[in-house]
Amino acid sequence: MTAIWGQLVGVYAIWLREVKRSLRDKGQLIGGISRPLLWVLILGIGLNPYFRGEVYGEVRFVVPYTYLQFIFPAVIVLNILYTSIQSAVSLIWDREFGFLREVLVSPMSRNMILLGKVLGGATTAVIHGCMVLVVARFVGVILTWETIFVAIGLMFALAFGLTAFGIVIANYVRGFESFGVFSNAVILPLYFTASSVFPLDPALTRAQTLVTYPEWLVIIVEYNPLTYAVDAMRGILIKFNQFDPALGFQVVGVMAVGLFVLAMWEFRKV
Repeated sequence: MTAIWGQLVGVYAIWLREVKRSLRDKGQLIGGISRPLLWVLILGIGLNPYFRGEVYGEVRFVVPYTYLQFIFPAVIVLNILYTSIQSAVSLIWDREFGFLREVLVSPMSRNMILLGKVLGGATTAVIHGCMVLVVARFVGVILTWETIFVAIGLMFALAFGLTAFGIVIANYVRGFESFGVFSNAVILPLYFTASSVFPLDPALTRAQTLVTYPEWLVIIVEYNPLTYAVDAMRGILIKFNQFDPALGFQVVGVMAVGLFVLAMWEFRKV
């Protein structure tokens, strides 16, 4: 019992260190605020008038929401995606300056060390996701306490998996500069192919969708797990789903567990 308590105290200490270090990083905080403002204010407002088309003289809405409302859940996912993966840079920092070596020779198991780091990164990512929720009323999204709690639960599961994924990346990258370039090469393609900035019209059959969009793009969107995370967040916040509502939660749950198991396997090599 004492040994288990000692492991939990160690997890808490690592979690607290990760959260404090992230919240004290002014660059991360500025990015967490400026990023959603840029997407919502510039892209959202700028493209809002073009989010409907005229078909045979009739105005046809792609989805029954404004573009601001449509993109809002995706911006939350974007903030979580950036923060989760970037938080894994702490592994490179700790490895570079010897702190990781000191922790690894402690009585804590490697899995518990990893759990503390992942929980710390996930907590910071959820905080950054909640920063976007603050402007919900501005974009016309009405939140209830139930909606907020469910959204935060989904945010945490998504952030947990993505932080673990970031640690897997950090395990193969040796320098801070290389990590930044490599992580952006992963983040941007994942985000833009997650149906985040354009919808796959749910009113169309798959055959019609393949006629409307290039087949290769539809396949990438459908096989991108982040697509279902964005869709689940839209279902929670604006009650709009392009896929089965339960599928998003299932994919995020499997992704969180699978990526953490992969991170445990990779962390053994550190």
